[in-house]
Amino acid sequence: MKQIFLFFATALFACACAEAEAVKMPALFSDNMVLQQQSNVPLWGKSKPGAQVSVQPSWSAQPSVTVADAQGSWRVTLPTPEAGGPHTLNISGGGSKLTLNNVMVGEVWLCSGQSNMEMPLAGWGKVNNYEQEVAQAQYPNIRLLQVERTAGAQPQPDPKVQGGGWQVCSPATIAEFSATAYFFGRDLHKSLDNVPIGLINASWGGTVAEAWTSAGSLDSIPDFAQELAALKGQTNESLMEKYQKDSEEWLNLLASSDSGLHGNAPLWASADFDDSRWKSMPIPGFWERQGLENFDGIVWFRCSLDLPAEWQGKDLELNLAEIDDDDVTYFNGEQVGAINGHNVPRKYRVSGKLVKSGKNVVTVRVMDTGGDGGLYGNAAQMTLKPADAEDAPSVSLAQEWKYSAAVDLSSLPPRPQSPNNPNRPSVLFNTMINPFVPFTIRGAIWYQGEANVGRAQQYGELLPLLIRDWRRQWGSDFPFYYVQLTNFLGIPSEPPVSEWAALREAQLNTLRVSNTGMAVTIDIGEKRDIHPKNKQDVGARLALWAKANTYGQQVAYSGPLYSSCKVEGKKIRISFTHADGGLKTKNGDKLIGFTIAGADRKFYEATATIEGSEVVVSSPNVASPVAVRYAWADSPDGVNLYNAAELPASPFRTDF
Repeated sequence: MKQIFLFFATALFACACAEAEAVKMPALFSDNMVLQQQSNVPLWGKSKPGAQVSVQPSWSAQPSVTVADAQGSWRVTLPTPEAGGPHTLNISGGGSKLTLNNVMVGEVWLCSGQSNMEMPLAGWGKVNNYEQEVAQAQYPNIRLLQVERTAGAQPQPDPKVQGGGWQVCSPATIAEFSATAYFFGRDLHKSLDNVPIGLINASWGGTVAEAWTSAGSLDSIPDFAQELAALKGQTNESLMEKYQKDSEEWLNLLASSDSGLHGNAPLWASADFDDSRWKSMPIPGFWERQGLENFDGIVWFRCSLDLPAEWQGKDLELNLAEIDDDDVTYFNGEQVGAINGHNVPRKYRVSGKLVKSGKNVVTVRVMDTGGDGGLYGNAAQMTLKPADAEDAPSVSLAQEWKYSAAVDLSSLPPRPQSPNNPNRPSVLFNTMINPFVPFTIRGAIWYQGEANVGRAQQYGELLPLLIRDWRRQWGSDFPFYYVQLTNFLGIPSEPPVSEWAALREAQLNTLRVSNTGMAVTIDIGEKRDIHPKNKQDVGARLALWAKANTYGQQVAYSGPLYSSCKVEGKKIRISFTHADGGLKTKNGDKLIGFTIAGADRKFYEATATIEGSEVVVSSPNVASPVAVRYAWADSPDGVNLYNAAELPASPFRTDF
């Protein structure tokens, strides 16, 4: 028996050693992958230390050969031919062999950003006409690689990907993939005579630009020094241990500071609580625009409802649409639900034992940690109705609610950040970008900025830094095309100080960085939805920049961009680049969206007239104008300045 045991133990040890020495490659390299055409593409992996590793492509009789180093790491440079395929790659080393099948050679693009890049065709995204788009996504030469959402304190060598590696584009694989990336890739695929396109989607909703930038580059911005120092030399495990201790202390402090709680008892949720001294706020709506400007913290909301007698004792369905960020919801003083996350619809079941005829009270404790806060979703989706009854009459919750602020976060120490928090500087670069360096790409597309709204001046430094950082990592001045933020939020009554407009300006100014391009989307957003459904035009406008500037096609690729201005008495004349073919308005309507100011910087709605490739702006309220703004608002109403190619003008101001 002892001999048998030793035999099996030896066999298992031998298998383990063989597995350790077998030639391996990161998940980036898989069946169905796309390699950049006519390039020297790096490939790398692990094998037995000192083993000779050979990579033999089917398009060449000449293999690429190297020797694994003392740690078993190896890397070769593989010359690639013109676009085509399918090909195979045979990788051998350390007495083992690995074969990659159905490999294409074509154009590879890295696609990154936050939720509007992450937004899938179907799933939570449901872009315009998504069912038909998914059904028609039969493109065997477009290949998709979906990167897992991970964050890390230190740069990682290998990526984590979904589905085991690259996928062939089909209705079965496209539904949950980035819509912007897909429509960009599809347009290129068609315009480049069906050249294979590889799309690497590394995106994460709600994330800030500094998370996607390496620590080495962020060192140049003092704002991030403290956070970077906290990450230096740490692992996710060591950070988690500290976070758990610090978080418990902070949450205890938060609860003790909440006027609506007594211990763990929600005093302000009681049906009998007297809220007569509370102020009122129309719901839905962000509280920053309704009396709580620049407030981050906890606000309690109460809504009193008179319910019919026949509802007494029946289970109810409580729909609150979306809330920014987190909520705890009560019905007549009892908790009925709680969700963290601003993108998640709130639908809670209310037990019949809590329901009575006459007055009932819904209370929502909302915590917002930054940016906009409150119950902001679609009014039609905010209802209370009998559960399990589709056609039952409902009571609308879109009405005036009482509210009271309970905790101002500015009075507390900063909340401890989880090691899994993707909004720490460099943590997404470490895990979702660094593993792809130095794999050869043609270029990158980027859709991000919403999470940096409110820090436009910093973003004006940060986005160019990110671009330079990625190019330095790859050792290539590859093209970088990005999306300017679209219109979002309500229309103000007069020209405002707009954080969204300021962020768009930072994006506009980033065009000063060489080999960049910006897709303007100010005309295709949705005022009440930060995730507009028209991703087809977003992808197409990004693709125009690539067609013209990367692939040399003779196409118009940008809408009008502000160039200069000249004061002419009571008027200001605005000149533009990318006004080829002259300027125009959509459907020939009157030009709108311009404001003008004198030395007092008080802006008035202006009369604007197109004269060829220029616009002349004036107002009877401004005798001596000094500045003009166009589409300068979070969500400017009806902007309609285009060029002959039907591409919209970027928002701008001359008084920057």
